[in-house]
Amino acid sequence: MECELNPAIPHTQLSVILRKQKEIVQQLIEKKQGIRRVYPGLKCFKEGVKQIPIESIPGILETNWKPQPGQTEANDSDPATLQLRLKQLYNQLKTHPNAWPFQKPVDQNDVPDYYDVIKFPMDLQLMGQRVKSGYYTNKKLFTADRSEER
Repeated sequence: MECELNPAIPHTQLSVILRKQKEIVQQLIEKKQGIRRVYPGLKCFKEGVKQIPIESIPGILETNWKPQPGQTEANDSDPATLQLRLKQLYNQLKTHPNAWPFQKPVDQNDVPDYYDVIKFPMDLQLMGQRVKSGYYTNKKLFTADRSEER
């Protein structure tokens, strides 16, 4: 058995050729799909959220994906209305008389093993930051943080 190199293939430049082919294929895919923007990855899963609605994924609605009827709540369809509602809910939580223990993160000096027991801590200060930054793209994410459904 013997091995023979094809003289028509420039083996010394194979990596350059493959890189160029990859670029051409990517350009063709982008042209076909009309990709205009690349979104950052979802961070909510690292923070313990187990499930999110498809429509909350940044850019998914731009792909012409349509939810099935009754799949989303009315407030989730309009981001401005959702943000207003979440701010109202957050303010109600924050001003509740029994909310005082949850206003700030637990100090590890006060409770040394807290973060060993509580893997995904949540407090109203962090929720407020998330409301202001637009992190909550639907009520389910907000509810998950509020009630530890993570």
